[in-house]
Amino acid sequence: MGHPSDHNFVTSKGYSALEMMSHAEAYALKKVSKSTSTTIILAILAGAFIGLAFLFFITVTTGNENINWGVNRLIGGFAFSFGLILIVLYEAELFTSTVLSSIAWANKQVSTRKLLSTWGKVYFGNFIGAMILVGLVSAAGLYQLDGGEWGRNALNIAQHKLHHTWTEAFTLGILCNILVCTAIWMTFSTANPVGKALLTMLPVAMFVSSGFEHSIANMFMVPLGIIISNYASPEFWLNLGVNSEIYNDLTVSNFVINNLIPVTFGNIVGGAFFVGLVNWAIYKKSSKIDSKHPVKAEKNKRPKQAKA
Repeated sequence: MGHPSDHNFVTSKGYSALEMMSHAEAYALKKVSKSTSTTIILAILAGAFIGLAFLFFITVTTGNENINWGVNRLIGGFAFSFGLILIVLYEAELFTSTVLSSIAWANKQVSTRKLLSTWGKVYFGNFIGAMILVGLVSAAGLYQLDGGEWGRNALNIAQHKLHHTWTEAFTLGILCNILVCTAIWMTFSTANPVGKALLTMLPVAMFVSSGFEHSIANMFMVPLGIIISNYASPEFWLNLGVNSEIYNDLTVSNFVINNLIPVTFGNIVGGAFFVGLVNWAIYKKSSKIDSKHPVKAEKNKRPKQAKA
């Protein structure tokens, strides 16, 4: 693809905060320098990876009624981190981390038009990847697992996402991507892929267990709920003893208007501004100050002899 890997399996070297800023700048420029075809293919991969992460979350949190609520969500959060680990190691294109390319824009290395075009391509590719996985999971009938409890869990998760106010959805999107992009930023502290994987886990587990909103994950989760609510077999509803009408609010229009739009804008603000541009402002400014006022090496002087 013309871009060398950022991974080094044998190094144990760590990088300072200022060095991490340099890695972030390279990361940002790399995001906007790929061809359209490469960007979209890597984005499709990332969309599927995040869908797999949510699938994992549903599986490990199904049937855990006797476990403490917070512990159950923490377990699910660690399971979900598998998705971002895959994205980091595959160097795939996830919209919520691609918005860190705002750093390249701040450095005047890319135009606003090119920046937004890159974001659009990644968003589109993520959607395709998520839809492919939704189709596969639905065709496989995974909603029937555990006597249909897997499907009930998926339905309840999807439905809950549609009942935030716009302000709540927007703010939850900001909080989510502060943590996602912080996880990515932490990976700039090492070139070792094992270290990168471990560093992503806690921030992701925190955002998932806290119920923050991720636009690309929702592209998988809510459409899956919509499909289950509309196409699950009568036996599924009979086994659960549930009337399908209680999930009638799971519609495409409700999803797009009440969740996807505000969450997407929140994700942009959280990642592009609160992580990307804020760190850029801090470390670029400090590096300029350091370059103007370098620390002067002390001249070698003979030490004064102590008086007798």
